[in-house]
Amino acid sequence: MRILLYLFLTSQLLLSEVYYSKVQPYKFKKITSNVIGEVTFIDENMLGKKLSKKPFLLIDSEIDTAELADVRKKLISLKDTLKLNQEILQNLKEVLKRKRANFKKTEALKIKSRIDKDREFYDLIVSENSFIATQKEVNSLKNSIADLELREIQLQKNIRDKKAIQEGYLLYSIDVEEGQVVNIGTPLARVADMSKALLTVYVDTDELQNIQDKIIYIDDKKSNYKILRVLNIADSINISKYKVQIAINAPKVFSQLVKVEFKGQKDEK
Repeated sequence: MRILLYLFLTSQLLLSEVYYSKVQPYKFKKITSNVIGEVTFIDENMLGKKLSKKPFLLIDSEIDTAELADVRKKLISLKDTLKLNQEILQNLKEVLKRKRANFKKTEALKIKSRIDKDREFYDLIVSENSFIATQKEVNSLKNSIADLELREIQLQKNIRDKKAIQEGYLLYSIDVEEGQVVNIGTPLARVADMSKALLTVYVDTDELQNIQDKIIYIDDKKSNYKILRVLNIADSINISKYKVQIAINAPKVFSQLVKVEFKGQKDEK
């Protein structure tokens, strides 16, 4: 019985399909522009190298930088003015409190003439109007500060977006030249995630069945790799075949062909 089982398993291994796949970077990423401007710098020496925190491409940000400095100066000035107006408003509030109390007392005194009472009333109204005007000024300053703070955030984002940084990725290609004016959505570069590698094969319907449970052999060597994804919809180019992708450790050299086979079952001993 054991001999028959052994022969059966051996036949299954011999019947497994053989596939070849190019070892590709785990992920390609297209970098597009989020802003409009002129490309002022490209570090072409970084092509094919791993990128750091240093920008490898710059878009002109001179006007944004100048406006940002101006906005920050205005914010300092407006915040100082707001603080002064809030102090004035607090003083006016105390003045109003006493004038209202005094007016009530004066209004109740019979010895005071109508002219004196009216004079107290007009003085109270002037103070109240001054309080209201200062309150309006405070509200206006707060709105102006909020608008400038929003503009500051927008300018900071514009300046950041004009620096292409993709730390940890490999610079695969550059799609623009220095001096070129780019618009929003213009492709700038392509980068690759080289931390892992990706194998892609196209299998038949029969091979697709229970493929997640099979052992993956790479260049005739048993591996512990698992299938990353299976597309259960037939490929548009490889008719009647289904895309299967496997994530593997990053090799020293990419783009080489490797042999891929799916054999046996993981729980077989």
